[in-house]
Amino acid sequence: MLARLKQYLVEVCCVYALVSVAGAVIDQIAGFETNNINVMVMFGLCVIGTFVLYLHKLFDNFSPLFMIVVQYLAACGISALFIWIVSFFAGPVTPRGWFELWRSFTIPYVILAAFYYWRVFSETKKQDKLIQEIRENNKAESN
Repeated sequence: MLARLKQYLVEVCCVYALVSVAGAVIDQIAGFETNNINVMVMFGLCVIGTFVLYLHKLFDNFSPLFMIVVQYLAACGISALFIWIVSFFAGPVTPRGWFELWRSFTIPYVILAAFYYWRVFSETKKQDKLIQEIRENNKAESN
């Protein structure tokens, strides 16, 4: 359990670093200024997205497409709840702000989730290949 928690925290840090650096570069190119609440919200959204992706083991009995869609919808719902809670402290969210949240969350989430799923499925493929080799070796030894 502790090893899984450490792995999760490393993933959160990596995702946050990638998202914040990309956001800083985009802000510099576009000429926008950022504030501290934006940075904290970005970190919160990274924690939510990474946590939801880490729940993929709960969906092992379902198709990968179902898993991906449910995880995305859960991440969007939890993110909206998070922003709603933050709005009590930082000010109300405009209708345009909700759209911007969805867009700003979806683009990095889809890119990073694609990488995450690719990594999970490639690891599964490696494990299947290893199991197949073990079976072949056992079959050869028994003959």
